[in-house]
Amino acid sequence: MRPPVRRTGAAAGAAALALIVPLVLTGCNRGADARGRIGIDVPRTDTDFWDSYQQYLQADLAHGRPSALPLANSQNDVSKVVSDVEALTGQGARAIVMAPQDTGAITAELKRLAGKRIPVVSVDTRPDDGPVYMVVRADNRAYGERSCEFLGKRLGGRGRVAELQGDLSSINGRDRSEAFAVCMKRRFPGITVHELTTDWKGEVASAKLQSLLAQHHDLGGVYLQAGGAFLQPVLALLRQRGLLTPAGTPGHLTLVSNDGIPDELTAIRAGTLDATLSQPADLYAKYALYYARAALAGRTFRPGPTDHGSTVVRIRNGLEDQLPATLVTKDNVDDPRLWANQLAKEGQ
Repeated sequence: MRPPVRRTGAAAGAAALALIVPLVLTGCNRGADARGRIGIDVPRTDTDFWDSYQQYLQADLAHGRPSALPLANSQNDVSKVVSDVEALTGQGARAIVMAPQDTGAITAELKRLAGKRIPVVSVDTRPDDGPVYMVVRADNRAYGERSCEFLGKRLGGRGRVAELQGDLSSINGRDRSEAFAVCMKRRFPGITVHELTTDWKGEVASAKLQSLLAQHHDLGGVYLQAGGAFLQPVLALLRQRGLLTPAGTPGHLTLVSNDGIPDELTAIRAGTLDATLSQPADLYAKYALYYARAALAGRTFRPGPTDHGSTVVRIRNGLEDQLPATLVTKDNVDDPRLWANQLAKEGQ
């Protein structure tokens, strides 16, 4: 049985899918079981996306995936990431899975792990420096660019939009923000963008958006860089101000988000959210564990397309498997291949 997602009421977990090895070059113990245990630090569980990711990990581990120590939760605190990882290695972890939200502050810890020959898989974020065995994430610049294109076209290239940025100390926040800004400047110069930094905090996003709405009654759209953190606070604010009108009706604010959680798909069906880019929480968990096991088995990889629809690219401190992310609108919101719909089906 798959564990339930806490806030959406849907069940979470990952199906026991066949593992596909993308472009293996060499490896000792090839085909043998990986030796050693994996230490896993989850960055936070206060959003539906990361809650789902954790429960996919737990379900995959329960289905006989690599042996792992009890999960740690660093609660969006990079100093706690370091202490958690040090504790996990002290308990015998021979490979580490982490998702550092401050991608600059983790360098020293990555170098320490490299000195101990402990490989690291980084999920969702790409550390700025320090060796990594593999980064498992989606193309976050594509998130920003595709969100820009959706908003720009919906607004006809004119008007005013708010951008609820994530933490700019994170590569994801920077990638999404930079790509969104470049796209708007190049393709939609008639749109004024108000950049609102939030540190991935819903209450900060709501407060700053409220202030902006008080100043600019002609706001035409909002880009939410993290639906798991921002969606409910933003919808509550718009409802309070009488601005939560369905798509296609007068006064509707065009909203595009990133995450692809069940709540976002529900909002798309209701017409209160126009689109989201679905981050594959299930694949993040699956391939984080897969690459951690591969590292323990001594396998190596090279850049190029994989058999699971992604592309491995070389980065300056390792490799990155860029998993695909789907644009979800009312046209494909019921697609059963979306991980959030799989959760909803399991919860029926």
